[in-house]
Amino acid sequence: MSDDKIYDVLVIGAGPAGMFAAITAAENGASAVIAERNEKVGRKLAITGKGRCNVTNNCDAGTVMKNLPKNPKFMYSALNAFPPSAVMEFFEAEGVSLKTERGNRVFPVSDKAYDIVDALYSKIKRLGIRVVHTRVTSVTAENGKITGALTESGRISAKNVIIATGGMSYPVTGSTGDGYSFARDLGHTVTEIKPSLVPLETRGGCAEMMGLSLKNVTLTVKEAGKKKPVFREMGEMLFTHFGISGPLVLSASSVMGTVTEGKYTAYIDFKPALAPETLDKRILRDFGGRQNMKLANALRKLLPEAVIPALLKSADTDGGKQVNSVTGAERARLSSAVKAFPLEITSYRPIDEAIITDGGVSVKEIDPKTMSSKLVEGLYFAGEIIDVTGFTGGFNLQTAFATAYAAGLAVSGRICP
Repeated sequence: MSDDKIYDVLVIGAGPAGMFAAITAAENGASAVIAERNEKVGRKLAITGKGRCNVTNNCDAGTVMKNLPKNPKFMYSALNAFPPSAVMEFFEAEGVSLKTERGNRVFPVSDKAYDIVDALYSKIKRLGIRVVHTRVTSVTAENGKITGALTESGRISAKNVIIATGGMSYPVTGSTGDGYSFARDLGHTVTEIKPSLVPLETRGGCAEMMGLSLKNVTLTVKEAGKKKPVFREMGEMLFTHFGISGPLVLSASSVMGTVTEGKYTAYIDFKPALAPETLDKRILRDFGGRQNMKLANALRKLLPEAVIPALLKSADTDGGKQVNSVTGAERARLSSAVKAFPLEITSYRPIDEAIITDGGVSVKEIDPKTMSSKLVEGLYFAGEIIDVTGFTGGFNLQTAFATAYAAGLAVSGRICP
């Protein structure tokens, strides 16, 4: 596609950050071109939120920062310049009706992620932004200043480049880590890359509980040798053939470090609303009219049936014995297992199962107001490639839009306040 035109900005990647950065730049007078390796734009965006697209969270900028476990302070300027309300206003103005669900999660009323993709792409076409479907092989610079990029289809000349290639999660959508290579080649530091918002594998598995979904439980993750839990929250989770998954588990994974043998243990409180003393009274009450019943059967009013065998094993108690022969010590162990059922975490699931990537271009080398490189003039970053991660609930897409807005404004000569 080599031509003589020198664009004001080349955006690499047509995901949410890339498309929005190009839109912002073009709306503010910059000539923009997008290089996207896939045949269609927004492939990963189209499958987010199980195809529904949790586009942001209906909260203020401060709340977003509280839900960013990695480098939240870096996002202060960008989030205040483009908070969730601005994201919602943009899509509503583009004809996408939005709704707010539990946890302030924002979705299109249609429950179709493609409505979000289509809104961005329609805006791109109306603004006359060129989209070139080719793979960028390198970003070029001379004397510390960006000159454009080389692609499999030729050279694209540009005064500025915004790298918005995403991370390494869902590689089938094109997130194969190219942006990290571009950044490294230009002298940037890329922090350790690992999966985030990803299910966890546990020792011994949970095969007997596979498919069981739990609500209103508390998940606590502790690191060996440390008193303060790494994570503790009440919500929903589920058991799988390899271990555990669901909203609580995904959030926990985003605050954990590298997993090594014996480092992390997860504890499930099946009855967080009951204090230990109240739980013991509840168990005694359940036992009251079931003195001749097998212990495993007597626990069915208290717990899901699928949990009971694993719980009895954890409590080192025989489920086949009669209730009238259960000792006080056994009952105490049962109560402890109900309040803190242990699961040793052995690993993350593969990064291609992760919702996002933890790690990326070091925020120490990026201006937080403009998303510009501190090392190379004319180089910018937007979205998941930056070393910022958020919990589930729309916070990662919000940071993508906010960083894209900051970068788009900067290349068009404006700076976030």
